[in-house]
Amino acid sequence: MRVLDAAQMREADRRTIEDVGVPSIVLMERAGQQVVEAMASAFDDLASRRVTVLCGRGNNGGDGFVVARYLHRRGIDADVFVLGALGDVRGDARTQLDALVRTGLPVVEAPDGAAWARRGPDLLRCDLIVDAIFGTGLSRPLDRTLQAAVADVNAAPAPVVSIDLPTGLSADSHRTIGPAVQAAVTVTLGAPKLPLVLPPGDRCAGKLVVADIGIPPAVIDAVEGQRIELLTPAGIRRLVPERAADAHKGDFGRVLIVAGSLGKTGAACLAGLGALRSGAGLVTVATPRSCVAMVAACAPEYMTLPLPETADGAVRGEALDVILDTPCDVLAAGPGLGKGEGAARVAHGLLERARKPVVLDADAINVCADATSRIRNRGCPDVVLTPHPGEMARLCGGSADDVQNDRVAAARRFAAGHRAHVVLKGARTIVAAPDGAVHVNPTGNPGMATGGTGDVLTGVVAAWLAQLADVTAACDTAVYLHGLAGDLAAEVCGEVAMTASDLAAALGRAVRETTDPESR
Repeated sequence: MRVLDAAQMREADRRTIEDVGVPSIVLMERAGQQVVEAMASAFDDLASRRVTVLCGRGNNGGDGFVVARYLHRRGIDADVFVLGALGDVRGDARTQLDALVRTGLPVVEAPDGAAWARRGPDLLRCDLIVDAIFGTGLSRPLDRTLQAAVADVNAAPAPVVSIDLPTGLSADSHRTIGPAVQAAVTVTLGAPKLPLVLPPGDRCAGKLVVADIGIPPAVIDAVEGQRIELLTPAGIRRLVPERAADAHKGDFGRVLIVAGSLGKTGAACLAGLGALRSGAGLVTVATPRSCVAMVAACAPEYMTLPLPETADGAVRGEALDVILDTPCDVLAAGPGLGKGEGAARVAHGLLERARKPVVLDADAINVCADATSRIRNRGCPDVVLTPHPGEMARLCGGSADDVQNDRVAAARRFAAGHRAHVVLKGARTIVAAPDGAVHVNPTGNPGMATGGTGDVLTGVVAAWLAQLADVTAACDTAVYLHGLAGDLAAEVCGEVAMTASDLAAALGRAVRETTDPESR
């Protein structure tokens, strides 16, 4: 699902109006209708609620006027309040305001801060607030009067439904540019906007509903400019092939995971479990010789490969030849591997000499951070890096705060500059492809911020890379299912108590629910 900024959304609207022939007033009518449908779905008792609709003077306010009219048709009490002078309402919004007035509903104006201070508190003593003050047109912080209104809305006990964007957010940035409405539900029109899918802006959105207002998908897809897409269940479902009745384990790929060291065997185990639970036909965990017994005891389903080791139980550089001589379809390296000379020789050697796709995580990323040209000038056909923000910062030469300040840009720049796929972990994991495409994953929760979940992801990525021909599709599938497994595990254990093992155990259910939603 394409994610648009303000200019791209305006272009999609223009093409729909001028090229497709859908009048703008029809788009506004459809928007208000869809918002009411979303409200009815979100609140079972909508018919018994007292609703206040707060409208601006522009098109977002016009959407709010339509909402009030459709609520009135359903027999739902709605108070309508315009933040500004009624005489300043123009265009389609004016047409919708006049239509609303003809129904007999009173519309109250607040042309200044004093008027809001007098009337606002009374209007907010309601059961539901509709925020139709500002949509995608906002490009600077709200003025003092609107900031006061937003503060009052956020302090009110009633939940808020925002139309298109919570007032105060800019469609051109995922960052918050000032005070913003904290919505319980945001019904965005036509396509998601940047701050609705990326932190920290997404924290204002609540539950996100994307409303079809009549803009053809082909129009949205054809809009020029940056391409950011939101992963969806339907999109992932199309990527996961149905297994043939006569399939055998060789059809689903051989994964070789190079991981673990003395004291960090759990990382190797979790990566192996991630690959097993994600459908790889054969999984082998290559680990220092003294770690084999502990790793093998974790799961009887994967094989183990003993590697030459140092006196302190870390992998030696000579292990590279053993690894490269082992048949496989995908190589993954890094979890618990350590940062010594042996780990560096293995990671560098895989980039240079492997003739299969390589997944690098954790320590394998860290030992490459000082020489990222090895990634760009590699010999292996494809490489996927799965850094957390700190590891991404080491690759980019900045700080973790720099990365978090613009996760999309950091992942996109590195992926394009190094001909690599980057899976930047964290809230709203980013998949960046070498061609500049960026995909945002909506699944996952804070309970996944615990040791080992990234190790599981390494195995998940490797398994889907072994099964799917397209590297981007494999990364998308892996991060979506990994996050969904975290959500399912949290339902059982809660976010606080959830462990990486709980997540790994939920991977099968995540696949089942994605491929067969009725199984939930």
